[in-house]
Amino acid sequence: MNTLYDYKKFKILVKNMIQISHKKELENLLDKDELAMFSKLQELIQKLNKISNLTRLLDGNDYWISQVYDSIWPFFNDSNKLFENKKFIDIGSGCGFPGLAYAITHPNSEIYLIDSSLKKTNALKQIVESMNFKNKIHIINSRIEKIGHDLGFRHKFDIGTARAVSSAPTVSEYLLPLLKTNGLGLIFCGKWQEVDHYKLKKAVTILNGKINKIKFKQLPANKGERNVIFIESEGNCPISYPRGIGKPSKYPLGN
Repeated sequence: MNTLYDYKKFKILVKNMIQISHKKELENLLDKDELAMFSKLQELIQKLNKISNLTRLLDGNDYWISQVYDSIWPFFNDSNKLFENKKFIDIGSGCGFPGLAYAITHPNSEIYLIDSSLKKTNALKQIVESMNFKNKIHIINSRIEKIGHDLGFRHKFDIGTARAVSSAPTVSEYLLPLLKTNGLGLIFCGKWQEVDHYKLKKAVTILNGKINKIKFKQLPANKGERNVIFIESEGNCPISYPRGIGKPSKYPLGN
């Protein structure tokens, strides 16, 4: 049992979580220690949110499904964990999803969390300092357009993620310069249509990448449709990408 919780408190937390969430889906993916970590994370976010306004998804299914489950399901094949022992980067990390969620379920991976908001990176530092993560976790306050040209980050990562950051073509311009050859970027989207696929395919081709696959999930508790688009680096991204601050979102590739 995680030392953060005595057994009695842990049972109360799980009971409360199950009452407002979907027990089967979460238990299929998370063990008791991981559930305890996510409960502790919830407490810390709730506390910090009073000061920093990090997220509105704090309670019940908003937290356990829209945050936790939605962040972790693409990293599993049924109940089998995927992408262990990787160098992982999450851009626009916000209050820590999916980055810290991946860290909890993949304790042997090295984690980089990037956000341009100093308020959010300061909150993430407080969270990491207060929790017993096994990972080596780096929290960086910077613009992703700058990070993408830093040789300490460029073409250095096995896995990259972006959730609720921008359109898929824009996010692909942020992620692909960071990925090793054959590295994977995960773009979390809602509905996904043919026109979206066409635009993203054009964008990733420019960036020396490809669409690897798409995973679809109807989230539990009527939390909507989720498509996760896996893009793959086919080699070094052209040096001119990502473009300067604001350009990838204002003038998306593929349009």
